Amino acid sequence: MEFAFYFAAGVAVLATLRVITNSNPVHALLYLIVSLLAVSMTFFSLGAPFAAALEIIVYAGAIMVLFVFVVMMLNLGPAIAEQERKWLKPGVWIGPGVLSAVLLVELLLVLSRNPSGAGIGHTTVDAKAVGISLFGPYLLVVELASMLLLAALVAAFHLGRHDAKE
Repeated sequence: MEFAFYFAAGVAVLATLRVITNSNPVHALLYLIVSLLAVSMTFFSLGAPFAAALEIIVYAGAIMVLFVFVVMMLNLGPAIAEQERKWLKPGVWIGPGVLSAVLLVELLLVLSRNPSGAGIGHTTVDAKAVGISLFGPYLLVVELASMLLLAALVAAFHLGRHDAKE
């Protein structure tokens, strides 16, 4: 299990570096999703399968939906749509696809060795413990994060309005 943890952490660091250094936002988003999947794998290898599932559902799913909403709100026209078609050629998917396949193989290997989901510490964290932590001592942090996401959504909407461009 330690190998799974360190390997997933390495993939997360590599994918995050590609997010930061990539100038194309679509490519950076693909690497960001791979990074979030790798962080989810590190949670799973530490014995927190519920936190790993939440990482995938909340972050990878929510970021994809938010990105799609921002692209739809901006509505930049047919020239940008043609440019995005060029960006999304099959060669673009090779890097994120290889990293995701490696994470999938690692997950299947970890599950075949230890089907209970217990990680390095051989204990699992259930949903009740996560809920008590989130709505107990970390309530203020959770609420601040939700306000930050709301502010980012409002800012993206106002920046993408057609009235503001004219």
